[in-house]
Amino acid sequence: MHLPINHRFRPQYRFLAGVSGAYLLTFGIVGAIQTAGEPFFSRADIHALGLKTNPAFSWLSIIVGAIVLGGAIIGRNIDHFINLWGGVVFMLSGLIMLLVMQTPENKLNFEVATCIVSFIIGIVLMIAGLYGKTGTPSESEAEEVLRHSTRPGDKFAVRPHSATRG
Repeated sequence: MHLPINHRFRPQYRFLAGVSGAYLLTFGIVGAIQTAGEPFFSRADIHALGLKTNPAFSWLSIIVGAIVLGGAIIGRNIDHFINLWGGVVFMLSGLIMLLVMQTPENKLNFEVATCIVSFIIGIVLMIAGLYGKTGTPSESEAEEVLRHSTRPGDKFAVRPHSATRG
């Protein structure tokens, strides 16, 4: 699988992942305040930032938001793994909650809007994870040679622009 190293838009993707983490953290805090005193897996009609929530979903959002935001702040390839796997988890959780929405198994009090937001955050985190890998300049150059070659080790492979400058 091709994962670019030191992509030129890496800071922008990392920023978007940080915004997603900040949104999750804010949503969780507002939701925890709104749902104070409710049963942990309540199915009440309580909204925070436009999405239905309960104490379980609010506290889960606080934890996940802090992890994603912390990964975006720290960087150093920690964010690459957090975002890549976090994106997969958000996409799968949105799909699973969409399947169980009208059943008693909807423990996190999801509705269609919550599933859509989960998909959007999942896509943002996956893109940030795919393009967020960092490496040394030599690793980046080797990646460019591989990316522009027809097959690895090809003697006719196109050299990256930085290597052809004289």
